[in-house]
Amino acid sequence: MSAVVRPADERFEPMRMQDLDEVVAIERDIYPFPWTRGNFQDALAAGYSAWVLRDASGEMIAYAVVMIALDEAHLLNLSVARPYQRYGFGWRMLDWMAQCARDHGARTMLLEVRPSNLPAQRLYARYGFERIGVRRGYYPSHGGREDALVMRIAL
Repeated sequence: MSAVVRPADERFEPMRMQDLDEVVAIERDIYPFPWTRGNFQDALAAGYSAWVLRDASGEMIAYAVVMIALDEAHLLNLSVARPYQRYGFGWRMLDWMAQCARDHGARTMLLEVRPSNLPAQRLYARYGFERIGVRRGYYPSHGGREDALVMRIAL
């Protein structure tokens, strides 16, 4: 595989039902316990802030889903397609979602992350998220259940 060059004309777009084939394909490729099509359909139907990042050719680079309630945002999913990982697209997607949350009146953002997902933990910590707790047995895992680290940032 050749190196991925940062696309010159990236664009953020609201996630639509038509995007779900691509979203679900990426989700299945990068996670052992992916969200289902139904999870994404429910998020869109509920009016959550859901976005995709595409390159100039239209290829999906990343996507994210945030639930905003009153003055708090909850980052539910942030994913980068495997060929684009480690090129700063996770940061760009996170920054976009934080701005969207601010634009809708959120003052804080929460998220859960697997203790085994060290790259995501590093991204969130570099962005300014702080660990505030643990949810025991939150995620499915091959060994039963895995805890979730709860992190928060002031927006």
